[in-house]
Amino acid sequence: MVFRARIMALLGAFALLAAACSSNGSGTLTIYTSVTQATVDALVTGFEEANPGAEVEVFRAPTGEVAARIEADRRSGAATADVVWLSDPLSMYQYQADGLLESWDPAGAATLPTAAVTDTFWGTRVLHLVIVVADGNPAGVVSWRDLTDSSLAVAVPDPRFAGSAFAALGYFGLEPGFGIDFFRELRQAGAIQVSSPGDVVTGVAEGRYDAGLTLEFSARSAADKGSPIDVVWPSPATIAVVSPVAVFAAADPIATARSFVDHLLSPAGQAAIGSTGWTPIVAGVEGPAPPPGTPVVFPDWAEIFQHQSDLLAGYSEVFDG
Repeated sequence: MVFRARIMALLGAFALLAAACSSNGSGTLTIYTSVTQATVDALVTGFEEANPGAEVEVFRAPTGEVAARIEADRRSGAATADVVWLSDPLSMYQYQADGLLESWDPAGAATLPTAAVTDTFWGTRVLHLVIVVADGNPAGVVSWRDLTDSSLAVAVPDPRFAGSAFAALGYFGLEPGFGIDFFRELRQAGAIQVSSPGDVVTGVAEGRYDAGLTLEFSARSAADKGSPIDVVWPSPATIAVVSPVAVFAAADPIATARSFVDHLLSPAGQAAIGSTGWTPIVAGVEGPAPPPGTPVVFPDWAEIFQHQSDLLAGYSEVFDG
């Protein structure tokens, strides 16, 4: 009996050890993401190295395609992703409203700015919307309002295609002193709509446009490769977009999904984000950042979510009407 009791105790200990290993991140994890490939690769590699029992499968596509994939999964009844990691918070608010997301407290959530925290999703990095200009800024562009100068050839990305462009629409569309009238002024001044922030950068680099609204990451990456462009951190403020991550409530194993979020918010995860060219969400981690003293604003995504249909309708009337 004593021998049997010892065996049962050992089996119980092994079971507890296995459970502990699982809670630290084992099993197969499926991630849907719109984040750039190099950043995804760095974070997945780091997570798998820190959690030898874990294996990560990734579906990476633009935000719209990720949303379509999730919706198709829901309609078919198929298991969807365990983790979703996006470039802006808009879709997260819909998933939260639909009750799809797990509510819990990640280990690193307390280190995040208020604008990057909800009950079900958390910021991982910051994307900055800026103005890209020709090398040396010959047109002297310094503010968002300068883009409405009819003497300039200006490009803007389509908010129906690019999530970061929708962030600009959401901020300006609801900001006193701008509103949809700001886009109407852009259009009346001759602004050209292109698909993505990258298209804006390419157009300015090729001399087709004098300036345009884009992601600082896109402009900096092009400049580092020799493109004849500069970045303007415009007044009254640069627009900061939080890139959020969430765990689906149906995730399996959910402990592994939570561990991946913990990894993104950990010092190692944040360092990996910074090393791949993005601004970490946690202050003090090395990585690209606005120049000291640059005014930065975080759009109110909860309000943008409530007004998204009106914002898109107003924009479409301006640029398609």
